[in-house]
Amino acid sequence: MRFHVLTLFPDMVRRGLQASITGKAMENGLIELNTVNIRDYTLDRHKKVDDYPYGGGAGMVMQAQPVYDAWRTVVTAVGYEPRCVYLTPQGRRFDQKMAKSFAGERDLILLCGHYEGVDERVLEEIVSDSVSIGDYVLTGGELPAMVMVDAISRMIPGVLNNEESVSTESLEGGLLEYPQYSRPSEWRGRAVPPVLLSGNHQEVEEWRREQSVLRTLRNRPDLLEEAGLSLREVKLILDHLEE
Repeated sequence: MRFHVLTLFPDMVRRGLQASITGKAMENGLIELNTVNIRDYTLDRHKKVDDYPYGGGAGMVMQAQPVYDAWRTVVTAVGYEPRCVYLTPQGRRFDQKMAKSFAGERDLILLCGHYEGVDERVLEEIVSDSVSIGDYVLTGGELPAMVMVDAISRMIPGVLNNEESVSTESLEGGLLEYPQYSRPSEWRGRAVPPVLLSGNHQEVEEWRREQSVLRTLRNRPDLLEEAGLSLREVKLILDHLEE
């Protein structure tokens, strides 16, 4: 999969993603990262890409022309118009389901805004998806773009050493992940739950599922509606609420 990030700070994006799992995935040819510096496409001799907003107001707005020309360069290189994601607090909330959807793309363009935003005309022209990583405002779209690349890359076969971890981690199946433990079996007077030491895989899986349901109930009850709970799990929740 090829990620094309339209940005004013290409070094920030490259350095952030060249480490850890995404860095190894690039080394192994499983993903490609193409950072496009929007400033390279401005017609202004001072490399300016912003101007005052029509109608007045605070701040500056990114101009349409350099953003469009940067986008057009990517489209020309790949030979078609991939989905183009604009990172904005006004977008649809990014989640695991969306990450899976984007992972099915061959190419994905991520547009990082700055200042007070981007000229609406170019957004209408090139953007297919507006996405937010949370209800807060950041300085620019680079950090959200890196979050998306990281989350999407994990869905691509071969990126993770243990493919099973994709299907068992938090938010898969609509539930938070169960508690995890490692050696030693007792630490500071706290013992690992006996079921995990039993060697009974069925009991372990049942315990993990129960813990996922209860953890989701405590921390993210809003997720339970779409978690596909069994009658037994619904009863588990009701019993827990009555305690």
